[in-house]
Amino acid sequence: MDATVLQLLSESGVDGTAHRAHQLTPSMLLQADLVLGMEKNHVDAMIQLAPESRGKIYLIDKWLGGRDIPDPYRQQRAAFEHVHEMIARGVDSWARYL
Repeated sequence: MDATVLQLLSESGVDGTAHRAHQLTPSMLLQADLVLGMEKNHVDAMIQLAPESRGKIYLIDKWLGGRDIPDPYRQQRAAFEHVHEMIARGVDSWARYL
């Protein structure tokens, strides 16, 4: 995980040091109840990977306008902070539907 992300998470009270990325597989999508993607092309790629999971794959921002959330990779901390806030708002917007 990017050092800036680890720092932002830590400042929010989250320990991200144990996180390890994994290649997404069709079985992961099939086992999940809900899958949230940051960009429409992510959602489309996941649906292509496991078409039978279509009804549980959505944009994080679905309830706030359905906009893509950009990847802040290799940008300044301010970009990470902005994206962190976008993700938090998007995830919070899902709470009433869960």
